[in-house]
Amino acid sequence: MSTIPACPQCTMENTYPDGINYVCADCGYEWPLVDDARIDDAAVAVVKDANGNVLADGDSVVLVKDLKVKGSSITLKVGTKVKSIRLIGGDHEVDCKMDAGDFVLKACFLRKV
Repeated sequence: MSTIPACPQCTMENTYPDGINYVCADCGYEWPLVDDARIDDAAVAVVKDANGNVLADGDSVVLVKDLKVKGSSITLKVGTKVKSIRLIGGDHEVDCKMDAGDFVLKACFLRKV
């Protein structure tokens, strides 16, 4: 009995491992050897503020630099306090709401309070 799974796309059993993927010889479909559901939550990137403190959802932070908002004449001033941040993935890690609107900011411009 083979431990190699059938192809999830065409359901044929003519599959083989190739490096880090399984490959279906019939349809050419490739999928990873390791199931993405098994990836540990600890592998999630840690978001740190300007001082190196670890940020979490719901933290309060303060801006450490004046930030010009693209496409607008608004400038977010240094010292502006932001309550209840939310961490998101990508280049800009922090989603927050301020009096001036909703913004997505980089954590390097924030300091944990």
